[in-house]
Amino acid sequence: MTDRQNKILSAIIEQYAEVASPVGSSLLSKLFNVSPATIRSEMVELERLGLISQPHTSAGRIPTDRGYRHYVNSISTIKQLPDSRGAHRAITARVNGGGIPERVIRNAVDTLVELTSNLGLATIGDQMYMSGLSNLFGQPEFIQKSQVQEVARLLDNLEPWLREAAPNEPLSVYIGTENPIGRSAGCSLIISRFNSPFSGNSYIGVLGPTRQSYREVMEYVQKTGEALEGALYE
Repeated sequence: MTDRQNKILSAIIEQYAEVASPVGSSLLSKLFNVSPATIRSEMVELERLGLISQPHTSAGRIPTDRGYRHYVNSISTIKQLPDSRGAHRAITARVNGGGIPERVIRNAVDTLVELTSNLGLATIGDQMYMSGLSNLFGQPEFIQKSQVQEVARLLDNLEPWLREAAPNEPLSVYIGTENPIGRSAGCSLIISRFNSPFSGNSYIGVLGPTRQSYREVMEYVQKTGEALEGALYE
């Protein structure tokens, strides 16, 4: 892929996260200061590579799971975003002000819900904390009953899967069909593993549609995991 193709893919992903509708060449031509024909030519190549697709009802393009994976892999390190200091302060204040461990965990989950507009969750041993179901099912992706059922199936099996699989990375991202359960749910799971005095198998993260602002959400999840670990060991 060329540098411009990488940038166009990133722009499609970021624009689609905001507007929830296919991204057209006219918008991108303004962003990159090139002709719509040039953008369409680059889109054809990105589509050939399987990174974007064209819904039959639209002239615009949307990212594929493969496109999202390429994008997430390109974020080699989670660097603080220019406008995220306020969010970081809110995370630290909410988590450290929880008091008893259960309240600390619930505050952490609720803070992620507010920051990401996704479903927030935490698992410590056999216990799962969850908040923000209305956020998840309020997304336009989940208007079909069959899709809601797939999401529900994923949620039903998430805690036992985490206990069995025990992902070791400080931050893990499972995009769409990469999810070991609910592969057709159209969801992405972003989780941070953290140390806890109550369990060696503790996670916090979010579940949302594949259409989301990965860079921001990954940063918030990682920061919340770090804050939660620190608060529980105080």
